[in-house]
Amino acid sequence: MKSFTRELQFNTKKTLEIINITGEVDALIRESGIKEGLCLVNSMHITSSVFINDHESGLHHDFEVWLEKLAPHEPISAYRHNNTGEDNADAHLKRTIMGREVVVAITGGKLHFGTWEQIFYGEFDGQRRKRVLVKIIGE
Repeated sequence: MKSFTRELQFNTKKTLEIINITGEVDALIRESGIKEGLCLVNSMHITSSVFINDHESGLHHDFEVWLEKLAPHEPISAYRHNNTGEDNADAHLKRTIMGREVVVAITGGKLHFGTWEQIFYGEFDGQRRKRVLVKIIGE
């Protein structure tokens, strides 16, 4: 069994942003040469997420509105975590809701998705450098 590891890096323009990273993950699978196996894609930060869903702008807008209702950024004083001098408690909660990582099967050297599925990086405390781990294992 072979393994292949790379990191993607992001520095978003906005605090909350959803980025389609399917193409970058596909390129890494091709680079790895692995034809059958698994691909782990993992956010390396506790205020960002990796998830699978549809690439549709209305849905992404709905995610942003929904997340802000569930874990609003303000008032900052509503969160005990922010008493430490931080102002990103909501980002931690949004990450918990959207998830840390995904694992996708690789078949025939390609991501083995269901209809409409794609991989997204969700940033909830952006405008600074963040990393995403891509770990591919198989033959």
